[in-house]
Amino acid sequence: MPNPTTPTTHRTALALATCLLAAGTAHAATEAPRPVKVLIVSMFGPEAEPWIKPFALNENITVPGLSPDYPALRCNTDDVCLLTTGMGHANAAASTLATLLDARFDFRQSYVLIAGIAGIDPQRGTLGSATWARWLVDSGIAHELDAREMPAGWRTGYYGILTKGPGEKPKLEYRTEVARVDEALLQKALAVTRGVSLNDSPEAKAYRARYKEAAARAAPSVTQCDTLGGDTWWHGHKLGQHARDWTRLMTDNQGTYCTTQQEDNATRNALERAAAAGKADLKRLAVLRTASNFDRPYPGQTAHASLTASTTGATGGFMPATQNLALVGGALVRDIVANWGQWRNGVPAP
Repeated sequence: MPNPTTPTTHRTALALATCLLAAGTAHAATEAPRPVKVLIVSMFGPEAEPWIKPFALNENITVPGLSPDYPALRCNTDDVCLLTTGMGHANAAASTLATLLDARFDFRQSYVLIAGIAGIDPQRGTLGSATWARWLVDSGIAHELDAREMPAGWRTGYYGILTKGPGEKPKLEYRTEVARVDEALLQKALAVTRGVSLNDSPEAKAYRARYKEAAARAAPSVTQCDTLGGDTWWHGHKLGQHARDWTRLMTDNQGTYCTTQQEDNATRNALERAAAAGKADLKRLAVLRTASNFDRPYPGQTAHASLTASTTGATGGFMPATQNLALVGGALVRDIVANWGQWRNGVPAP
């Protein structure tokens, strides 16, 4: 004999399933991915700090996979978020990809602004200068021979992977060796920020006066020149010349070496992976580096003494460089937010 309660039981189960489905749908609706207009990418605390109060980045959102030193995004009500990755290639790539793949956020129309300090070539700029990069070049993917053992006549022991020596461009088999940012965004960033007044310091003024190059002795300004990334904190005239030569080689003589940093190719590669998954737009990447130190000594100074001054803050460039990140980059961020209707679907005309 059929159980007389079966129809009721089925109706009850169906009603419960319907309620659960409705509740799930409602929950999914309330948990729609949060759109982000601008994702600012800093590498360590002092780069991040100047952004927090001016942009009211008061909401902390923990993201699985971030550095334990910087485990959360900081966001505001204007849909601007700040990521601090941790320094170096590995931290930058891991933290950036973890953020971009977090399903709670929608980065498909986000502009990504890398904003960090760097060393600078005294032929191209000075302490506190803000530079927008066109080319991102990786200096670490290379062969290396100790200078004491390299062939006679070589200027450097660094040369391309699977090449015969310096001056021969390697095959780009790693796919991260060199990249170019979107030209329209670069030109818009320059147009929006070129007139920004930059911070300086008495110590930086005194330090730059020791250099003979006109660009090094000038006041800080906003300019365009290219950036070279690698996890080794190199220093000196000979390695500086290698940086110039390597940048020209890897960009087919289109790039001009200017700043040295660690992370930018890695961060871009993470963005490229996310873009391939439909999670981001690679064309919406801008790269800003401000100069906290020179990459080589002034006349009469040793390379070691120059590097020590750079790492201890004796150049006087650290504070203005970190402050100028938010002054210059901030002008672009504010323009994007204030004119989102123009920026939403792509870079507006300059």
